[in-house]
Amino acid sequence: MPYDRPGAAVVTGAFDILHVGHVRFLRAVRDRGLPLLVGVEDDARVSYWKGPDRPLHTAAERAEVLAALRFVDGVFIVTGPPELNKPAEYIKLFAPMHPGALAHTAGDPHAEGRCAAADVLAAECWELTAIPGRSTTRILNAVTTP
Repeated sequence: MPYDRPGAAVVTGAFDILHVGHVRFLRAVRDRGLPLLVGVEDDARVSYWKGPDRPLHTAAERAEVLAALRFVDGVFIVTGPPELNKPAEYIKLFAPMHPGALAHTAGDPHAEGRCAAADVLAAECWELTAIPGRSTTRILNAVTTP
């Protein structure tokens, strides 16, 4: 259930296999002092972006795991056509939450749209450094490569 007061930091992602990179990123966002809302991309969106074998876990399961983290204040599932990732779509998605910040990792392909949305929503745009060598894709490659 999303945190419904203004001023939360909002992040979105697939979070298909929760790993230390995710945990450190989410904790770093929360450590900036705002409540943390995490949007989990629905299954169709993840499959479109990551390939037909993804996600490994349903959106509901991924949301449940994230909600169990003590520094996450709320979780929601992001739905809609996967090609909708421009500023206007982010504004529509995030406006009801009245975010204080939209956060993403460096190198996020949707960062520009999120920052543009943050500007319109009078929220800060936070870019945090990704944890090198920590990604779901790397984990999957390691366990599937002989």
